[in-house]
Amino acid sequence: MILKSLRNNFTKALIDYYPETEIASFFHLLSEHILRMQRIDIAQNLYAVISGKKHEKFLNALDKLRNHVPIQYIIGNTEFYNLTFKVDADTLIPRPETEELVAWIINDQKNKQNISILDVGTGSGCIAIALAKNLPNAKVFALDISEKALKIAKQNAIDNEVNVEFFEADIFDFDFENSQFDVIVSNPPYVRDLEKETMSPNVLNHEPHLALFVKDEDPLLFYRKIGEVANSILKSKGFLYFEINEFLGDLTRQLVKRLNYRDIELKKDLSRKDRMLKANKK
Repeated sequence: MILKSLRNNFTKALIDYYPETEIASFFHLLSEHILRMQRIDIAQNLYAVISGKKHEKFLNALDKLRNHVPIQYIIGNTEFYNLTFKVDADTLIPRPETEELVAWIINDQKNKQNISILDVGTGSGCIAIALAKNLPNAKVFALDISEKALKIAKQNAIDNEVNVEFFEADIFDFDFENSQFDVIVSNPPYVRDLEKETMSPNVLNHEPHLALFVKDEDPLLFYRKIGEVANSILKSKGFLYFEINEFLGDLTRQLVKRLNYRDIELKKDLSRKDRMLKANKK
């Protein structure tokens, strides 16, 4: 099959499932992954012959896309903060708003020396690794309850040539042995069960629920626990950073205030939604 026909058939197969712009994006990502061809290469080689084996890989990808498997899981990686991360069904796919959280931390901490950072619920390791890459004077630690997620995170640290110390641990039951940190950051589960009906199938059916959802009756469970633990292990005047549920900004701020943090700041993402929170330990 020639490349032009492959592209046309690919588009027709998905037109009832996705917008054309998204289909085009899928095709170019798969072309990079399977054919090692960039967008410009495709435009210049529309009559190149695609082997049967590579054609079969596109067909397999089509089946997965029609079942709303995220393209990042199909190709096995994604970009985050100008770095490449392996991802699979055991890790949450990093979002652009999480990049904004990382940028906020880097901007605040870039001129400080010998700081220690803890990332709680690291998943693929994207936050911890991006911070380690961009804050060379920081010692970065990360924990997650999922052994499978940590395996991916450790490989991502190797691939991106940074040192991060990982722990398999539950924040609800972990002895930090008198550790002290200058910065604690977390993007914990914060999507309420009631919000599931508004989510797209690729997220709802394929991304790890352990990293996404909380019960409606206690949506700030993880923020409360992390805030309580941080009171013991965060240095005086240390920083606490959270990614938050856009609908629960005020409630999260009130919670953090009750835990005796000060200088609490809510920050909106590029979509003008309450998405991040920063606070200082007294």
